[in-house]
Amino acid sequence: MMRKSAVLALAGAALIVLAGCGAPAAQLGAAAAQATSVQPGPGAASSAPSTSGTADGSTPSAAAQMICGDETKTNLASSLALPGPPQSADSWSDQLYTCTYALPAGQLVLSVKESESPASARAYFDALQKTLGSAEAIEGLANLGLPAYKTADGNVVFVKDNMTLQVNGTGLTGTVGPHAVSRTELSFEVATAILGCWREH
Repeated sequence: MMRKSAVLALAGAALIVLAGCGAPAAQLGAAAAQATSVQPGPGAASSAPSTSGTADGSTPSAAAQMICGDETKTNLASSLALPGPPQSADSWSDQLYTCTYALPAGQLVLSVKESESPASARAYFDALQKTLGSAEAIEGLANLGLPAYKTADGNVVFVKDNMTLQVNGTGLTGTVGPHAVSRTELSFEVATAILGCWREH
């Protein structure tokens, strides 16, 4: 069972998503833990980069590439108290951009599926949920246009516009980092830090 702090973090997810990029994942998680009720501001939807993929699908979009970018590496290093940016390897196949991090606690895999439309993205999101088994909806985000779910063993998945973001922490140890957060908590923090850099287009 996730701790009370994690439940509050999930309840405050709107704050993280609307806060934009720039803060390490650990700081974003702390901000969410303090939030219980957040009302989006008038200009909040346009505060970070577009999630629209490339037209021909020949390369991943800039938004997708954030999962393997310097900011995500910095966030991981800060959150996990690493001596430097973690090693990573990326791939792009069948409209799926994947970044695999080799961390002291194990393997963390981030991926973004770029679909042809929001409808096809939602279909992919729903199909992925079935393959993960006992996934639980993250309450309170669907009303913001951010349907999401998590699994107890470390998966967190969001869909936004034509893109599905998955953070897979199942390859990590049961608790991670200096604060001994669960795999699912870490995946959630990483996912919401990335989502904070995406905007409506």
